[in-house]
Amino acid sequence: MIAAWARGLARHRTGRLLAALTGIALAVALVAALGSFLTASKATMTQRAVRSVAVDWQVQVQPGADPNAVRSLVAGARGTRAALPVGFAHTSGFTARVQGSTQTTGPGMALGLPDGYRALFPDALRTLSGSDTGVLLAQQTASNLHAAPGDTVGVQLPGVGVRQVKVDGVVDLPQADSLFQTVGAPSQSQPTAPPDNVVLLPAARFAALTRGATGVTTQIHAARDNGRLPSDPAAAYTSVTGAAHNLEARSSGTALVGNNIGAALDSARQDALYAQILFLFLGVPGAVLAAALTAAVASAGGERRRQEQGLLRLRGLRPRQITALAGLEAALIGLVGGLAGLGIAALTGRLAFGTASFGASAGTWSLWYAVAFVLGAAVAAGAVLVPALRDLRAVTVADTRKQEDVRRSRSPWWMRYGLDFALLIGSWLVFRASSGNQYALVLAPEGVPSISVSYWAFLGPALLWIGAGLLLWRLTLLALTHGRPTLARLVRPLTATLAGTTAAVLARRRRPFARSVVLLALAVSFAISTAVFNATYQQQAEVDARLTNGADVTVTEPPGAQVPPTAGNSLKISGVRHVEPLQHRFAYVGSDLQDLYGVRPDTIAGATSLQDAYFAGGTAQQLMRRLAQRPDNILVSVETVNDFQLSPGDTLNLRIQDARTKALRTVPFHYAGIAKEFPTAPKDSFFVANASYIAKATGSDTVGAFLLDTGGTNQPGIAGQLRKQLGTGATVTDLTQTRGTVGTSLTSVDLAGLTRIELAFAVLLAAGAGGLVLALGLAERRRTFAVATVLGARPRHLRGMVLSEALLLAAGGLAGGALIGWALSEMLVKVLTGVFDPPPAALSVPGAYLALTGAAALAAVLAAALNGIRGSRRPAVEELRDL
Repeated sequence: MIAAWARGLARHRTGRLLAALTGIALAVALVAALGSFLTASKATMTQRAVRSVAVDWQVQVQPGADPNAVRSLVAGARGTRAALPVGFAHTSGFTARVQGSTQTTGPGMALGLPDGYRALFPDALRTLSGSDTGVLLAQQTASNLHAAPGDTVGVQLPGVGVRQVKVDGVVDLPQADSLFQTVGAPSQSQPTAPPDNVVLLPAARFAALTRGATGVTTQIHAARDNGRLPSDPAAAYTSVTGAAHNLEARSSGTALVGNNIGAALDSARQDALYAQILFLFLGVPGAVLAAALTAAVASAGGERRRQEQGLLRLRGLRPRQITALAGLEAALIGLVGGLAGLGIAALTGRLAFGTASFGASAGTWSLWYAVAFVLGAAVAAGAVLVPALRDLRAVTVADTRKQEDVRRSRSPWWMRYGLDFALLIGSWLVFRASSGNQYALVLAPEGVPSISVSYWAFLGPALLWIGAGLLLWRLTLLALTHGRPTLARLVRPLTATLAGTTAAVLARRRRPFARSVVLLALAVSFAISTAVFNATYQQQAEVDARLTNGADVTVTEPPGAQVPPTAGNSLKISGVRHVEPLQHRFAYVGSDLQDLYGVRPDTIAGATSLQDAYFAGGTAQQLMRRLAQRPDNILVSVETVNDFQLSPGDTLNLRIQDARTKALRTVPFHYAGIAKEFPTAPKDSFFVANASYIAKATGSDTVGAFLLDTGGTNQPGIAGQLRKQLGTGATVTDLTQTRGTVGTSLTSVDLAGLTRIELAFAVLLAAGAGGLVLALGLAERRRTFAVATVLGARPRHLRGMVLSEALLLAAGGLAGGALIGWALSEMLVKVLTGVFDPPPAALSVPGAYLALTGAAALAAVLAAALNGIRGSRRPAVEELRDL
């Protein structure tokens, strides 16, 4: 009997089975693909964090401790590949006599590097000119002293005087911040700036020069075996932090660990948690939608299934046997749909990422595929088996002969209790609370192993999505129940004399029609919110890179260099459209030292992007106009406004160094607006003022950087030409280089990879929601069309009835989906503010993708309608005989 039932399902219910299989396959594929991608992304974040560190541990030898004993302790620690001692000595200054003039600098540091240091830590130094070994000057020091390989430099050491050394090479210190960190400083303390003046010496030469000097310390630099770290950044952070604490405990106070690898993983674990949040925000709704699509497909044939169940009960089948037949259908849908979904996921991974595992390990890949398959089986059971069991217990054989709308005359319980309004109100309340100024979705205290997520913030978007869907359901039911005259007028051009009949049919079938509208709207809203979020993220990543670099290409002059604005003429090489000088000074407001940027208000926008979101108190154009009209106007940060209780027009006295006397002098300014962000400026407090006024007040028009506009093309090539032209005298950075530098590990795994999966499935879900349910609904109404034909309806009338329903479904679903998607996008971007840096001023809308999604949904609806039209042409006698 079971085999015969299975053959009958495959032969006579092929469309219903295939539609249900499609829904299960989409749900399984989406979960398997996103889960595997998430796991692989976390592993990539860990690998990137590890690669970004030049020296894993910097172990500070405490005063009075034996450096050799500490080195042995570090080298013997589990996971340490090698450990080398590095000497650190404070210097009082540097001197050099070059081309008849003597140059001097302020205090700095001298380092003693042992043999093999560059081989063990290749990323710690980068040679710019000269030899890779011997006495090496940092780039900034060489620029300050105007020194080059072959020149002699005097190193002033406290307690021993000046020692002369001959420069063998000039190097860059890519990770100077961590190299010169204060080991053991509290995690909440402000990091110290690395010294501008640094000389690196061979260990033997360092020992000879610093003999008898004061302020000499030793660090043990360790390279760790990071290949065995867990793939998850949080677990890897816990591992390396525990190892560092264990070493400090065993050292009995003789060593403090500067855990550079831990600091990198500390940042990566927060990015990993944001990736997990994005999986929940963007992935779970897709899986839920696919499950809802399956349930809708199953319910589309619910009336036919109940009639078949009643017939089986009349023929004597026991409830257990009927349950077994329903279980067979659920198992068939779950098994075949699950396997198809796994195949789709593997194909998606291979096409989009080159591997079916999405880059995840075999164990995690298999686990996610198993979880997705089980989920698909559960959805199949919930969509097919559970309704069958419910009908078996609650519906009598007599009830199975009635139409569904006859059995169910009352409104759904959620409409009677106003659940949709309650959900929307709850969503608004949660959103208000979770978008406050002090709200943090992810809390990862620096140096603290634990990390937490405010998961309750998910309630805002989730309640909005569900509540808006239920509200649309309510409105659709109300429109079909009370708007029959209006509905008849709308469909009259297509149905002619059957307009009233068509409106009556839609009103009678308002429940399945409303369900179809809501399902299509939720699918479209899912596609819109995912696409808008991805486009906005990419937009803000580009904004962050432009803010950091300043322009397409930026030439930064070394501190203290006397470079006039006219020097920018030499930078106008082929491909450069505009060169903009930017002053960079420092100014005291009270006891607070802040960066001061001098701009040419009329031309600054020609080289860089100034968005209105960067400012407050006016648009970017308005504030630049204020600086031009009144040169002593100044833009300040929000912190400065709050700290000094400033009002527009207030006088603000800054102390700035006079270039002629080298003394600080008071320069009055007038507060004209707020600058929250500015190209090349730090993220904390700074000033923006008119460059001509600063030059007049300080007696110098020296430029700190030049911003070059290349039209967004050939940035690396132009930057490379300028590096050759300028040598080591200035630092040249381009936007392409900065994108990779400022991007978080979340960016490194390419958020577009996540959304590529999302967007592809969103199109399929929108098409399925629009087409499959309508097609099955029309197939179940063949009796209605046959009866209408017998009563005299013409083919054009039937065609008009089908097209009217299809167009109303498409219009309601697309319009409702657009509204829900817009609201959901606004809420998602606001709740996930921590992902964006800086926060967006406006959403970025990918018009082409949204048009594709709408076209796919509309095409699926029309295809279902055309299929229904073709089915309605079958002779009525044959149709009624089969039914």
